[in-house]
Amino acid sequence: MLVLMLALTASGCVTRGSYQEATGERDRLAGENRKLTERVKLLEASNQALTAERVRLIESVEDLRETQTQLEDGVLDLERRHEEATRALAEREAQLGELQQLRGSYEGLISDLESEVQAGQIEIEQMRDGLRLNLSDEILFDSGSAALKEGGREVLSRVAARLTELPDRVEVQGHTDDVPIARGPYPSNWELAAARATGVVRWLESQGVDPTRLTGVSFGEYHPVAPNDSPEGRAQNRRIEVRLLPSHEAASAPPPAAGE
Repeated sequence: MLVLMLALTASGCVTRGSYQEATGERDRLAGENRKLTERVKLLEASNQALTAERVRLIESVEDLRETQTQLEDGVLDLERRHEEATRALAEREAQLGELQQLRGSYEGLISDLESEVQAGQIEIEQMRDGLRLNLSDEILFDSGSAALKEGGREVLSRVAARLTELPDRVEVQGHTDDVPIARGPYPSNWELAAARATGVVRWLESQGVDPTRLTGVSFGEYHPVAPNDSPEGRAQNRRIEVRLLPSHEAASAPPPAAGE
C-alpha cells in the first residue's frame, strides 16, 4: 500500500512539471507569434511605403521624360530659329551689298552727268526705290521732232554705259506741254511723246542696254510738272523722264505730281 501511494505521488509531480513546461512553451510561442504578427505589420507598412515611393519615382521619371522632351523640342526650335536668323542675316547682307553697288552706280551716273546737271538740262532725283532722270527736250530734240540730236545721243550714251551695270528696269516716259501740234507727222502730243520715248529706248538698246529691261511710255501733255501758262512752265513740261525701277516693280510707274 505504501508503495502504491508513493508511486501515485511520484506520478502527480511529473504531470505538474509537464503542464508547466507546456504552459511555458505555449506562452513562448504566443510571444513569438505576437512578434511575428508585429513584424508582418511592420513589413506590410514598409511595403506600402516602398510601393508609394516606387509610384512617386515612376511619376518623377515620367516628369523628367516630359521635361526632357520639352527641352529637346526647345533646342530644335532654337536651332530652327538660329538657322532662320542666319539665313535672314545672309540675305540682308546680300541686299546691303546690292544696295551699295547700286549706290555706287547711281553716284557714278550723277558724276558723269554733272555738267548737264549744273547747266539745268538734267535733273536727277533719288527716289525711295530707284532713280529718276528728268531730261529737258532742249538737249534731246528739236521742236516738234522725235529725232535725237547729236548732243542728246552723247548724253544718253553716257547714261546707257551706267545702265548696263545696273539690274533695274528702265522706263522711259515721254511728256509734252499742252500746245496742240499744228503740223508735222504727229497728229497729237500723244504720238509725239510716244515717238520721243521710243527713240530714247531704241538708242539705249543700241548702246548695250538689255531690251527686256526697257519700257517706253507716253504721258502726252497730261502729267505736267509746272503750269502751262508761261514759256518757262511749258519748257519744264516738255521732257523725257528715265526712271530706274527695282526689277520687282511693275512698269508704268506714275510720274510725280506737280511741284514734287
